[in-house]
Amino acid sequence: MSTASPLPMPMSQLSRAVTEWVDSVRSLTQPDDVYWCDGSASERHRLIAELVRNGQLLRLNPEQFPDCHLYRSHPGDVARVEHLTYICTRSQADAGPNNNWMDPQTAHAKMRELFRGAMRGRRLYVIPYCMGPVDSPLARCGVEITDSAYVAVNMLIMTRAGRDALERIGHEGTFVRGLHSVGEFDPDRRFIMHFPEELSIESFGSGYGGNALLGKKCHALRIASWQARAEGWLAEHMLIVGLRNRRGETHYIAAAFPSACGKTNLAMLIPPASLPGWEVFTVGDDIAWLHPGADGRLWAINPEAGYFGVVPGTNRQTNRNAYEMIRRETLFTNVALTADNQPWWEGLPEGVPLTDWQGRPYDPARGPAAHPNSRFTVAARRNPACSPHVNDLRGVPISAIVFGGRRREVAPLVYEARDWRHGVLVGASMASETTAAAVGQVGVVRRDPMAMQPFCGYNFADYWRHWLEVGARLSRPPRIFHVNWFRRNSQGRFLWPGYGENLRVLAWMIERCAGRAGVRDGGIGLLPRPEEIDTRGLSLEPETLRALLSVDSQLWRRELDETRAYLEQYGERLPGEMRVELGKSAAALAGG
Repeated sequence: MSTASPLPMPMSQLSRAVTEWVDSVRSLTQPDDVYWCDGSASERHRLIAELVRNGQLLRLNPEQFPDCHLYRSHPGDVARVEHLTYICTRSQADAGPNNNWMDPQTAHAKMRELFRGAMRGRRLYVIPYCMGPVDSPLARCGVEITDSAYVAVNMLIMTRAGRDALERIGHEGTFVRGLHSVGEFDPDRRFIMHFPEELSIESFGSGYGGNALLGKKCHALRIASWQARAEGWLAEHMLIVGLRNRRGETHYIAAAFPSACGKTNLAMLIPPASLPGWEVFTVGDDIAWLHPGADGRLWAINPEAGYFGVVPGTNRQTNRNAYEMIRRETLFTNVALTADNQPWWEGLPEGVPLTDWQGRPYDPARGPAAHPNSRFTVAARRNPACSPHVNDLRGVPISAIVFGGRRREVAPLVYEARDWRHGVLVGASMASETTAAAVGQVGVVRRDPMAMQPFCGYNFADYWRHWLEVGARLSRPPRIFHVNWFRRNSQGRFLWPGYGENLRVLAWMIERCAGRAGVRDGGIGLLPRPEEIDTRGLSLEPETLRALLSVDSQLWRRELDETRAYLEQYGERLPGEMRVELGKSAAALAGG
């Protein structure tokens, strides 16, 4: 087999399954040559230099943004395409009503025709990668084949890619297979197929992150959630953040929010000056793999090695850590440019856009200068708040799980589930206003259980059953909470300041985990008394805090009815415990 680069190790040490698969893909797609990624820094710089030479990347201002580059994607390829994303299981019932389903044989036949000869005139990149620390027993490996150097560069940032991952695959003999081609960027020839029973992914026609970086949502959530159910753990769309309080205690929180709802800001939270003595550490900003430990607790690793974050709204005030992090060695996608070649996006207080995200002269009449879903890709080590435990092989112990979303009304600032079973219902009943991270109408309230609606690789009813089973194995389970930073008054004004001030709510959670804070029964769960939330140094009127912590019984009864209607579509597979918890909540709201 001729290659454009030497193999990362002698052929005898390579997994035969990998080499045979690469050979079969090469025969099908017919690339000009094959390049095996070794994961080195020099390789990444070389690939970036090639992309700059052929015009696919633009080098940004080297004084203000050293080693930073801009990529402009196809205008019709700027977000996840959930309506073109399929779970291909032998039984449609196993995919569930939460997924688009296609018969595996039909899907394979369709994809074979799309991939046939698709890489002529292009290079085929082989990217062996590990999700999680390479030596961790909690990590899992994969190989992505792609014809996009842009995708290869992103994967080198986002995963532990190259020689070490390939060596682990050679020892274990198992890996997730991901085949990708940008095709012609034709939306009518665009599909993202998942074959969980085969541990494989096939993606065609898109170069956008969630559709093309197959180690991310495709592997680390859709396929991994299937693996996790079989192996007894959880693969979740969650950040992981460590909080050290004034007592010197460190607690780790895993939190699930839909995309573009403040996950990165919370993961990189900076304590406000009015709360001295606190420290915050980022373990992960997007995905968590949670495993029951021998001590009865839940332990979590971040399977990713970088961040693929939404950039609009990021500035020194909203997220100083992210702002500082992305000023060096960062790959920007679909942001605008200033006259002196600096990246620009909505939310920056300085700078003026000269060209928009498509490279056109900026005209406000054509919409935002940066695409609302424009992104940054950067290594986790660049984060000033990166946790020293980010590479711990067994992960970090989780004290609390937090669910949340964008709700103008209904959901209070924070409440706690009565127990793990009730917490599963709280997560399953999550709803949020949609954002620009996915194709479709923005601002519509949709059900998004555990923030996994676009990412669960199997039937949600079975997924909730698995959550209940994992919880039953934990003698020291995390407490479960729900938050809503986005509640508004009748004039449409946000009631809570958000950003760093969210630490005040997290501080109450930690006190609950330590058994030091009280609660009141709010019918929907356990709410803090207003005096339990530390508002010192915060301009927040007492009546505003009371409004934030209020529960409108009439609105919540309607919410429970809508939740029940949503859950009942899962039929007989819905765990009976969920119906019991719905009944308890309804009775509590009715006053008995």
